Amino acid sequence: MANAGAKAFKDGVVNHLNQVAPITARAMFGGYGLYCEGLMFALIADKTLYFKVDAVNQSRFTEAAMGPFTYHRNGKAMAMSYYQLPPSLYSDLGLLHDWVEASVGAARRAKR
Repeated sequence: MANAGAKAFKDGVVNHLNQVAPITARAMFGGYGLYCEGLMFALIADKTLYFKVDAVNQSRFTEAAMGPFTYHRNGKAMAMSYYQLPPSLYSDLGLLHDWVEASVGAARRAKR
């Protein structure tokens, strides 16, 4: 079960993202999966927001010097296809909407 601070962070992120798209969250592995259109397009881990990436949208994250979500398994760092959202985008709802749409698109392509 996530602690109160993590839940408050998640609630704030979901409320903020709901200004640009209908977002829901589900608890998973000590963090949260964020969903739009029934697709997991983002995750929250350790009070950090990560968006889904693929070959189409990954460059915008790497150009902003944002890295992937990683976890450790059997002593090795494992990277996932979710990259940290640049903090400067969070308050710009127009840009945030574009990045949400791009990550929902990545989730849609991954589902195929």
